[in-house]
Amino acid sequence: MRLGVLDVGSNTVHFLVVDAHPGAAPLPAYSHKAELRLAELLDEHGAIRADGVQRLVDHVASSLRVAEDKGVVDLLPFATSAVREAANGEEVLAQVQRETGVELTVLSGQDEARLTFLAVRRWFGWSSGRLLDLDIGGGSLEIACGIDEQPDTAVSLPLGAGRLTAGWLPGDLPDQEAVRELRRHIRAEIATVVGEVARLGPPDHAVATSKTFKQLARMTGAAPAEAGLRVPRKLSRSGLAAWVPRLAGMTAAERARIPGVSEGRARQLLAGALVADAAMDLFGLEELDICPWALREGIILRRLDSMSQSGEASGAQLPAWSA
Repeated sequence: MRLGVLDVGSNTVHFLVVDAHPGAAPLPAYSHKAELRLAELLDEHGAIRADGVQRLVDHVASSLRVAEDKGVVDLLPFATSAVREAANGEEVLAQVQRETGVELTVLSGQDEARLTFLAVRRWFGWSSGRLLDLDIGGGSLEIACGIDEQPDTAVSLPLGAGRLTAGWLPGDLPDQEAVRELRRHIRAEIATVVGEVARLGPPDHAVATSKTFKQLARMTGAAPAEAGLRVPRKLSRSGLAAWVPRLAGMTAAERARIPGVSEGRARQLLAGALVADAAMDLFGLEELDICPWALREGIILRRLDSMSQSGEASGAQLPAWSA
């Protein structure tokens, strides 16, 4: 069957069409996305501005047209921290539904961590043992660890690259004192959950997901996207640590010229690097494997599991995301 996953994230609104059935890996068929950066389109009260809401509505409407053109039979629409934490989140959801008919399911931070962990487990398999997964989004950092398909612990921290950039590093060339203050803030936040993860024991396999980690890995020497989905990619802490001060001295335009860094995410790269460096340091990780699957794949896999258990063919409602 052909599924459509509509991911309303803090940076990007991404509609992904996949061919999938229970027991098989989902195969991407078509991608339709826009970098709306909703986490940065906030007014002084923390509400998504009217222009941002309208851009979201327009992209959801265009995604529906793509779904019809591509033969999608089941739509999985969801939103993450940008809508979840906006002061007008309920109004945004209502307007999207009123103007497009799409009811967005808002995931909690823990649900994001659990579903991403499921995707990582399926990608690397049981031989990975105790998995630790880190995911830096636009609005939050998700951390999950465990030995099963459901993690033993799953936490979400307000340390997304877009959120931190907007709140701490608004200028083009970062103020060095602001960078130091942000570094202290990030490490203090992550330190609050280190014990919760450490009590489970050291991970057998440490993994990173998300566009931010992929770009950091590419920046430090990992293979480009053109090399293929299954080429192993890693991020070393030593390589990342060497780049952090360099990024802090660059403008967004200069960062965008680094191989693998997109223009749209160049401003956020320093904040993302500070979060990644802090997480690797505080969790004692010298290296991370980069997983190509993340939240969207986790949602698809959960949907396929639901279909397999119930014997559905298509057209079902969204499953309950919470574990």
